[in-house]
This record gives sequence, C-alpha cells and structure tokens, in this order.
Amino acid sequence: MAQPGIGDKVKIKTRKASYEGILMPRSELSDKEHIVLKLDSGYNIGISKQDISKIEQVPESRKTRAPKVIVKAGKGLPKISVVSTGGTITSKVDYKTGGVSPFKTGEELLAGMPKLAEIVQINDIKQPFSLLSEDISHKDWSKIAKEVYSELKKDTEGVIVTHGTDTLHYTSAALSFMIEGLNKPIAVVGAQRSADRGSFDGLMNMLCATHYCLSDIAEVAIVMHAGSSDEYCIASQGTKVRKMHTSRRDAFRPINDEPIVKIWPDGNLVMTGTQYNERSSGNPKLLDKVEERVALIHSYPGARPEILEHYIDKKYKGIIIAGTGFGHVATQPLDKKESWLKAVTNTVDSGIFVGMTSQALYGTTDSMIYSAGRLLKNAGVTYLKDMLPETAYVKLAWALGNFKRSELEEKMLENISGEINERIQPGSFLY
Repeated sequence: MAQPGIGDKVKIKTRKASYEGILMPRSELSDKEHIVLKLDSGYNIGISKQDISKIEQVPESRKTRAPKVIVKAGKGLPKISVVSTGGTITSKVDYKTGGVSPFKTGEELLAGMPKLAEIVQINDIKQPFSLLSEDISHKDWSKIAKEVYSELKKDTEGVIVTHGTDTLHYTSAALSFMIEGLNKPIAVVGAQRSADRGSFDGLMNMLCATHYCLSDIAEVAIVMHAGSSDEYCIASQGTKVRKMHTSRRDAFRPINDEPIVKIWPDGNLVMTGTQYNERSSGNPKLLDKVEERVALIHSYPGARPEILEHYIDKKYKGIIIAGTGFGHVATQPLDKKESWLKAVTNTVDSGIFVGMTSQALYGTTDSMIYSAGRLLKNAGVTYLKDMLPETAYVKLAWALGNFKRSELEEKMLENISGEINERIQPGSFLY
C-alpha cells in the first residue's frame, strides 16, 4: 500500500490513544516534529512524531476532499441574491491543500450549505471582488452598493452580502446610506469561525440571513449569532451595530438600540418592538459617491492638537473625532499648548467639517453639559448625538460625496437610516 499523503484519511496510533482523520498539509508556522490531523469534528490536532507507533491509510480514501455535490435550487421557492466580497462565510475547504476558496456559483453555495436549498433559490453569486475586510475601503463600498442595487431591481426577495467580520459594520453603514428608499431586506453577514472548524457559525448565520430576506423588513441589517450557542441570531440595524469581540460568535451587538428581530434557523422570527421600514413596491435610489479625504481620530490623554494640521495640509474635507465622555478633547489643560481649541478653530476655518462622537459608544454626545463642550461647539464642532464613530465616519464620507458643503451639517444631523436615536431605551445598554 502506498504511503499516506496529504488529503488521505488515516488512522494514527500513539502509545496512549488512536485518532482517525484527514492528513493536513504543514502550516508555515508549524515545526517538523508534529503532523496535523483534521478530525471528523472539524477540529485540527497536532501529534508528535515521537508518540506515533503506527500510521495507516484508511482504505479507499486516497485524495479525500470535500465531496463534489450538485444541489439544484428547488423550483417554486422564493429567490434571493447573494453578493460575495470575500471572508470565510462563503468559502469551502479543500482538504487536499488545506486551504479555502470562495464559492463561485449558486450551485456551489447550495452544495456547501444544502439546508439553504430547502428554503430559497440562489441562481448565482455576484462577486465584485474578494478581499479581506481590512482591505476594503471607500471605493469598494460603492462597488458593493452598485451590485446590491442592481440585484434589488431583479425578481428577488432580498439580498445577502457576505463579508469579512472586521469591518462588516462599516460596510453595513455604507449600504444604509448609499441605497435610499430601500424596498427590500439587505442582510450583511459574516462568520467568526472558519468552515473547517466544528464551531463554524457561517451556516446558521446564512440560514438566519435567508429568513431575514424573506421577511417584510426593508432595512440593511447585520445578521449574526445572538449568543455563544447555536440557538438563534439577531438582525441589528446596519448603522447601530458594532463588532465588540475579536472571536466570539456573538461579537456583533446593537449599540444604543435593540435588535430589529430575533431569528431562529428554522425560520421563526420574533420582533422586538424596534421600529423598522417595511417592504414596499417603491424604487430605491443609488447615491454611491464617496469622498475619501475623511478621517476618524480618537482623543486620548496627551493627544497633540497639531494632529489636525496634518489633515489641513493634506486638504481633507472632513474629520470625525471620537471624543471622551459627552464629546470632549483637551480645551483647558495646564499647559495651554496642549489645548485643541485653536487647532479646531483653524480646521473649521479651513473649510473642514469637524463632527464629534463619543468613544464611550453608549449614551449620547452633548455640548451643553460641561464647558469643554460649549467651547468646542463655539469653535465650530458639530455634535452628532448618539451616532457611532464608525457610522459617523462613513456617513460623512458619503454626505461629502453626494451633497453640497452648505448642506453638510443639516444632512449629518438628519436621521437618515436609524443612525440617530432621539430617545435611547434603557434596555439597549449592553444588550
């Protein structure tokens, strides 16, 4: 019998136990003294070569890899569209190479997630690009918005946008502003765990996103796990949600808001009482222009006001400050050189819009509570109420791209897509 190779299913015996799984390629980070085995559970284990007493190939398993299955979409089922931008959620594992590659067709996606085929038809997957989410920027938001807008005009119940999780909430905010008068659901969805792990959350997230797209809710929402278990998902307003943990499956939490709806993978939907726009027969409008010369900066003890000079020199059009507390930066320090007042005034006088948010995230900004706020407001800073810093950053880039400078303050203070709450419900804190 030939020696086992990468992709083979093997049985390994050690002095203490035996293991069966798929022989994986060596990672560039691993050492030469261990081999990696993928168990049936989906998890990988490393086994020291010194502990191995016997390794044998399981018969007829040569070059084992993910089965090639074609799953046809059921006729008569509702249609939804999928726009894929990358990320692990729509990727399949190649057990020969150990790598992952994206699904390229609707049939491939349904084969990888066959439960979807029982609910909807997915005829094709649109892929404007495939990028890690940290590599996605302003122009890419426009590409996604154009693709989604095109799908909304087709015979489809809704659109799922798959995306890496690190900047998922930036893209959900961008879509919320770029598609005006939304008439169908848009679910933005990702996965915190990769498809080769037993704790893969992508399937349940996709199931929940699919059910969201069949609802009467016409909002852009992030649909992800509600808890660490596989019980149900929550759909959170695309402008009021944030990634709050690096690895937990329930990392995406609504901020200053409650979810729109709780969604179980079997299709059960429970509304929370949060207001939302309903599905309609209207025609949405695409406003996808964006100004790239916008910055998001954080205030911190000792932050130097000359930071703002850089943005003046580079001819930036707008700055969002994530200030402390109600929206503050240093205004009255012992060392007068550390005050931001003069620098802020110069920035505003140069024509740059300066908006204030709070790095506290929960609660609202207010220029009238402390003298620092009043001084900054008098210097020309616009206080953006309870808008999240990331949402404000995206909204400012969008507003600068689509409206006149004279309209900017009014547009930034207008509640366009649920980004501003005039009244924050107590139950929304740490939901």
